[in-house]
Amino acid sequence: MKAAVVTDFGKPLEIQDLPVPEPGPGQVLVRMEASGLCHTDIHAAHGDWPVKPRPPFVPGHEGIGPVRAVGAGVSEDLIGKRVAVPWLGSSCGSCRYCVSGWETLCESQVNSGYSVDGCYAEYAVANAGAVVHVPEGVSSFDAAPLTCAGVTTYKAIKVAHVQPAERVAVFGIGGLGHLALQYARLVGGFVTAVDLEPDKLGLAHRLGADEIVNARTHDPVEEIKKAGGADVAVVLAAAPKAFEQAYRSLNRGGRLVMVALPADNAAINVPIFETVLGGISVIGSIVGTRQDLTEVFALHAAGRTQVIAEPRRLEQVNDSFDEVLGGRAEARLVFEF
Repeated sequence: MKAAVVTDFGKPLEIQDLPVPEPGPGQVLVRMEASGLCHTDIHAAHGDWPVKPRPPFVPGHEGIGPVRAVGAGVSEDLIGKRVAVPWLGSSCGSCRYCVSGWETLCESQVNSGYSVDGCYAEYAVANAGAVVHVPEGVSSFDAAPLTCAGVTTYKAIKVAHVQPAERVAVFGIGGLGHLALQYARLVGGFVTAVDLEPDKLGLAHRLGADEIVNARTHDPVEEIKKAGGADVAVVLAAAPKAFEQAYRSLNRGGRLVMVALPADNAAINVPIFETVLGGISVIGSIVGTRQDLTEVFALHAAGRTQVIAEPRRLEQVNDSFDEVLGGRAEARLVFEF
């Protein structure tokens, strides 16, 4: 099979011919139809985060396709079914987090395209219990970004407990932000979109943002406060400055939801006095569960969301990374096979 391989951190990925993997006990073999490009894949390939993957490896955790074979202990009824291979490759299933529906917090989790080979390949093996069925009404092309960008932002809006008519500021309108904006509107939030790029702010306007702020030309804190402040600020831009601006834009009782992961274990200053007296909550939100993804697919199948993405071939992987890093991708890029 053809696969894009990280051979060393910071080096261009290599397109290699590898043997098609065989599913082991409890696993399925998935024939890829589409695989989304997530910024996490770039962080993985560059070794940006404190816990690093081990080259060589195949990145990718937004893989969609039919099951072609199953390993021991897996029902053959899965063969032919179209599934999503998400970031959460597996979890222990028995810790307090797994049994309470928070498997994404499991300390023994395995992550697709990071700790095990992922979906930048024509075939991928995955844990049968971790894959999620893709319904008929969702194309493989759309399902790929929804498998991470969708479920991640959906979960962020969920944990923020956005109430109807609350003001929600979304910092970073791109692969994740264009979906966060839609989920915030679905639950009745008034959305302010913040970005540096006019094209992405134009996208936010087309998707129904109530306010847009160009952070390159205007101070987003001043603009958001002028419009009534933010009850919730969701940060999807991987820049510490965006987190600081989001915090300062909050009203009393506001919730800062941290989603993006800047490189080098970045930090921001959270003033204790203001946080306590203002009743501010700081929330970390990491992807979503299998149930969350099932809900994301159901909403999309019902026509409640739009996925903005452009197709690419796997051979374009390095140019595609450059597109994302340079801010030239309008939203998501999806490799088609």
